Amino acid sequence: MKFAHLSLSPATDPELVVVDGEFATPVSRLGCAAATLQELIAAGPEELERVRSAVADSDGAHAVAMTETTAAPAVVDPPIVLAVGLNYDEHASELSLDNDSGPVLFSLFPNSLNAHGAEVPLPTHLSEEVDYEGELGVIIGKPAKNVSVDEALDYVFGYTAINDITARNIQFAEPQWSRCKSFDGFTPVGPVVVTADEIPDPQALRITTDVDDLRVQDSTTEYMIRSVAQLIASLSQSLTLLPGTLISTGSPGGAGKSRTPPLFLAPGTEVTVTIEKIGALTSHCVEA
Repeated sequence: MKFAHLSLSPATDPELVVVDGEFATPVSRLGCAAATLQELIAAGPEELERVRSAVADSDGAHAVAMTETTAAPAVVDPPIVLAVGLNYDEHASELSLDNDSGPVLFSLFPNSLNAHGAEVPLPTHLSEEVDYEGELGVIIGKPAKNVSVDEALDYVFGYTAINDITARNIQFAEPQWSRCKSFDGFTPVGPVVVTADEIPDPQALRITTDVDDLRVQDSTTEYMIRSVAQLIASLSQSLTLLPGTLISTGSPGGAGKSRTPPLFLAPGTEVTVTIEKIGALTSHCVEA
């Protein structure tokens, strides 16, 4: 199944929907109480199956056209967003950063969450080196503590696409990476969350990033240094991954900073991160 948060009209708050092609079915019209993906995850697997059955029984009766809606972030209220840095050798090398000591972990602030098709405000008074990073996002489905690599994927609710936008000058001026990646709107997520049953192998997904008409990243998740399962297992040894936790699993090579000349985002730029089986996440850059 594919989930998203959409506003069905300009005056309404975003609500949880099931996406099927060009149509979306609001979960509220199926008699289900979950208003957000977080609430659905918290309700447990039985509620997910109830939604699945209700969608099948409705036979499209409650569906609305996606073109009549406005997207919100595919994940709106996670307990935390954890980001993993330097998880592809090529990306670590192009930034001349060490990735030998273990997963580089930092958090992203909730104000940075952004939607598919939305504007990303660029703080040009603070940075003219704003970069893109296409990444696979993982949503945890149940509390994960001290799990093994073999069982780690059993704790995944689903997957999404993320653009981990980064102010590079700030990243290299500070010892931590949360601020440089957490400006308002710097974490577009979407366009949907795909449940784990539709992606049995998260290490077999093509991931690309396009800046305007230029393909700048083209890789697959098989090149992660630490797989999704290894990341979950490793992180769960030191902390409990709560249901709904969003993990951004790192970006392949091709960052704008590493190009000659460098390619940074500017007002008017359009960026699209596309991940196989998930879809295309597009952002429009504007002056903050």
